[in-house]
Amino acid sequence: MAYWINLYNAPTVKVVLDNYPVDSILHITISPGWFSTGPWGKKLVTVEGEQLSIDDVEHRILRPIWRDPRIHYVVNCASIGCPNLRRRAFTGNRVDAMLDAAARDYINDWRGAAFREGELYVSTLYKWYAVDFGGTVPKIIAHLGRYARGELAKGLAAATSIAGYRYDWDLNEAPAR
Repeated sequence: MAYWINLYNAPTVKVVLDNYPVDSILHITISPGWFSTGPWGKKLVTVEGEQLSIDDVEHRILRPIWRDPRIHYVVNCASIGCPNLRRRAFTGNRVDAMLDAAARDYINDWRGAAFREGELYVSTLYKWYAVDFGGTVPKIIAHLGRYARGELAKGLAAATSIAGYRYDWDLNEAPAR
């Protein structure tokens, strides 16, 4: 699993760097097809003679083989709305702890889940991949609750609905110094 997570993240970073400056990864239109956006469909890596796209790594390998919703917290799409890229590469002996840490970090950040005026707003990741998080709003909320801390955890314990979804596709880059 660690190998495939790294194989998703490394070409993502490389494709952004190769096309920098760019405001959003969505503006890197190298995927084949008339209606394609972003770089996800282009074959960027080769493993044992098979060319793979970033989409292949996520949707043909990581998600179906491991069926672990925490994968969404470690595959980085270079956008503000996406979970942060980890500072260290994933390794087999640390992958489970790193998945848990990434889930806690994202869920407890405003990008993952937050209450505004008593209503729950979450990342659109939970809408796009609802099936990976249990498929229903109560199961998504329960998933969030497993990793939430403090006031967020208290709010989720009483939550029964999601008021809205949000996602920021702007490039997640370090500020100039």
